[in-house]
Amino acid sequence: MTRLLIFGLGFCGTAVARMACDAGFSVVGTSRQPGAVAAPDGVRVVGFDAAGPEIERATHVLMTAAPGGGGDPAVAHYAGALRAAAGVRWFGYLSTTGVYGDRQGGWVDEASAPAPSSDRARRRVTAEEAWQDVAGGRPLDICRLAGIYGPGRSALDDVRAGRARRILSAGHAFGRIHVEDIAGGVMAAMARPGEGMRVLNFSDDLPAESAEVIAEAARLLGVAVPPGVKLAEAWPGMSEMARSFWAENRRVSSRRTQEVLGYSWRYPTYREGLWGILEAERAG
Repeated sequence: MTRLLIFGLGFCGTAVARMACDAGFSVVGTSRQPGAVAAPDGVRVVGFDAAGPEIERATHVLMTAAPGGGGDPAVAHYAGALRAAAGVRWFGYLSTTGVYGDRQGGWVDEASAPAPSSDRARRRVTAEEAWQDVAGGRPLDICRLAGIYGPGRSALDDVRAGRARRILSAGHAFGRIHVEDIAGGVMAAMARPGEGMRVLNFSDDLPAESAEVIAEAARLLGVAVPPGVKLAEAWPGMSEMARSFWAENRRVSSRRTQEVLGYSWRYPTYREGLWGILEAERAG
């Protein structure tokens, strides 16, 4: 039996768990507060500190949680067990396209070298390297995710809540990835493992300005498009996290990833993604 261990049942981990269960995997997910997790049917939840026996039984291991000041939590706590787990035949790590840093609007692809410009992105690069060490030459997919969105976490929700701001910065485009395509991409990666480590970019086919996405969400909801605010005017009121987001400008290609995995994004642009979320809501 294929046994998938997911470190972290957050937004992405839950989506992967649900899809893996549907595909016949035995799925276990970890949580710091296992009693508070609303896991999909069929998914068993264990405390993070109780994951040792699950590592020994796993055939596939996926890490979804971000590293902290002490590095990647799973590697910090379970490096020895992960190295010794003879039954594991695939590792996956959900990283971020933020490791590419600022390219002044230029394109990066799977062969582009990381050039992190923030402490958060540098921690991600360190975590990627830590997982390479743990994998020890076994198949490892470093999945670098663009801006994550999906049901309950999209521009539709921001517009409805009245918190959407159309920040105007000409040519400042961002890639995005629907959570269902993250799950679908992970499933495709497990079905087609590589040899050793490979980098996969999970980013849609149309990098777009944030203001365009919010305008599309407003159009779909049939409400007025929020007024635009120039980036320079919005900057003083931004959080440090938001500033780091807007300080970088790059376009991410995932063409090779889709070819290698034999998987085309179900939501190739934000337009299909937002429409799909809205249709699912209406269907109940």
